[in-house]
Amino acid sequence: MKKLHYSWIILIVAFFAIIVAGIIRSSSGVFIEPFEKEFNWSRPMISFAFAVGLFLYGFSGPFMAAFVERFGLKRVMLYSMALLAIGLSLTFIMNSSWQLILIWGVMIGIGSGLFLTVLSTQVANRWFVKRRGLAVGILTAATATGQLVLLPVLAALVEYYSWRYAIGLILALSVIMLLLILYFIKEWPHDVQTTALGLTARSQAAQPTDAKPSGNPFKMVWDSLLEGIKSKTFWLLAGSFFICGLSTTGLVGTHFIGYCMSFGIPMVFAASLLSFMGIFDLIGTTLSGWLSDRFDNRWLLFIYYAFRGLSLIFLPFALQHGSVTLLVIFAIFYGLDWIATVPPTIGLTRREFGIEKSAMMYGWMVAFHQVGAAVATFGGGLLYNAFDSYTSAFVLAGIFCGLGSLFVILLRKHNPREDSIGT
Repeated sequence: MKKLHYSWIILIVAFFAIIVAGIIRSSSGVFIEPFEKEFNWSRPMISFAFAVGLFLYGFSGPFMAAFVERFGLKRVMLYSMALLAIGLSLTFIMNSSWQLILIWGVMIGIGSGLFLTVLSTQVANRWFVKRRGLAVGILTAATATGQLVLLPVLAALVEYYSWRYAIGLILALSVIMLLLILYFIKEWPHDVQTTALGLTARSQAAQPTDAKPSGNPFKMVWDSLLEGIKSKTFWLLAGSFFICGLSTTGLVGTHFIGYCMSFGIPMVFAASLLSFMGIFDLIGTTLSGWLSDRFDNRWLLFIYYAFRGLSLIFLPFALQHGSVTLLVIFAIFYGLDWIATVPPTIGLTRREFGIEKSAMMYGWMVAFHQVGAAVATFGGGLLYNAFDSYTSAFVLAGIFCGLGSLFVILLRKHNPREDSIGT
């Protein structure tokens, strides 16, 4: 029997680490109403705390990429997961709004940064040559799947017991992941006497090296930003990714449950729809990774953004008619497209900036993604207060997706088969 290549073990552990970080970060949508009731905090204030978390986890991306290069993948994974566990523990004793901002804005925002931004790129670059796009697709799928799959369980714990039980569950998962990371994660293939999956003499030149840079990681991040702002490709990808964050994590991830409840749909059912999306995201984003190894990534992005925009505009129609069938149709189509944009965005970033710089440059694009997410999280709360409805927020997000599809088609033609050989 052929022995399993250690690259797949690294991918499996990273997959579950991303799922746990995603569960922790996205559980904010379940806690808005319980925090509002127990602590008498306003919805815009709670939305602001969660928006800070979205903003910081996005902007931590390029820094996390630099820290991984400077201090090592395993160490940064351990510290990040530990920060999540500490933040969850402190949630049990918080009693002021500034503490919510510190814990769920700063600590959980930064702690989830590595897992939900550049970890998929780092693992794929170091451990895969063959099936690199597929690896990115699987890990990217974990980002959204983790954010969605346990939401019905957390919602049920909140509804039938207390939000503290839900926090306890995700805290236990974070501690388990700490142990798995400690035992299984290795820095480089040669640490376990192997090579990256599919490495050949021809593709050797396109592989990252294990030499740790000696410079200041903050300067590395700054230099990468300066390089990016001179590139048309960077701005087009960053702009489209701003819209991606606005239309997914920021709006749907935070306000979808509240939007459904405003039409009389129970919290657990609304959370189940999000979980259902997570299942289809796993399919869609993994498939997107496979496609990104084979087809022009520009056209993949064009299709993804166009279909996402149409589905967001369709959602108010489905809710107003109160049709379970229409909501399930929305969940399927939106779920398939939830973050299918990530593998082709990473592919285009790798093509433009090279494999050595791709993680950090992608980290900056994730920063733009999370600015969009933070805008939608806070803006969605403001629009709800102004109009007593989320409809305008979802329709606006759909229109922005149409704009994003136009951004990506302006990029130059892409041949993904050239990426693995460094041409």
